[in-house]
Amino acid sequence: MKVLVTGGTGRVGSEVVKELQKRDVAIRVLVRKEGTALPDGVEAAVGDLLDPVSVQKALDGVDKLYLLNAVTPDELTQGLIAYDLAKKSKLSHIVYHSVFRVEHFKDVPHFASKLAIESALREFDLPFTIIRPNYFFQNDASLKDALTGGGVYPMPLGPEGISAVDIRDIAEATAIALTQDGHHGKTYNLNGPDVLSGPKIASIWSAELGRSIRYAGHDMDAFEKQTRERAPSWSAFDIRMMFQGYLERGFAAEKGDLATLTALLGHAPRSYEDFARETVLEWRKQ
Repeated sequence: MKVLVTGGTGRVGSEVVKELQKRDVAIRVLVRKEGTALPDGVEAAVGDLLDPVSVQKALDGVDKLYLLNAVTPDELTQGLIAYDLAKKSKLSHIVYHSVFRVEHFKDVPHFASKLAIESALREFDLPFTIIRPNYFFQNDASLKDALTGGGVYPMPLGPEGISAVDIRDIAEATAIALTQDGHHGKTYNLNGPDVLSGPKIASIWSAELGRSIRYAGHDMDAFEKQTRERAPSWSAFDIRMMFQGYLERGFAAEKGDLATLTALLGHAPRSYEDFARETVLEWRKQ
């Protein structure tokens, strides 16, 4: 079996590659540049999801596709090009990386793109599995300066909270869906074991760092303004709408989600406390 992985050099995709390697799968990764560093034994295909010719070439000789495309203004076009060509190539299976509660966030640009791609998958006869992860624990690994310097947890998760998940559990679930039978036509919500509010996460970092960490609150205008300092304006708005949706509509696991993921993985999903502890240890080594 050979699997084409898109987004294979990113935070989640690289973990999917590791999990597929554990299962002795032949792996090809779509990369933008010649010479991109990949793990030993992983094949590179140079291309771009907006270039159908390069995508078709990357799909030649492949059995399955893991489709993860970046949050960009043309995410929908990228995803449909890859899916249409996978359908044309008559692949045996595609695992699509969507997002939790996507149908409830139609006003969030990148959620809307994913919902449209999900609809295309269900319309035609290419076997598919959809994974719908929650917010990633590892997003918070970038908050070292705010946490250790400012003593603040800045992500506006609100008082009700979300069921964030570890990307290693996402990657493992993806690899299982790609390599084992019984997952065609399934949609899996991938949620962590706890509902994590902004104040709750601040308290976890307080315990791990041994200092007081406060939750910065959820002033969405201020959050969008701060995000624009490090991201394009369209992206800052998209992210703002996502977090605002968390506050208005909720992003906590639905009934049965935890049991389903536990059964899929064969073990309980990782906790945020464990992630925070590991992250602090890494920061102290640096």
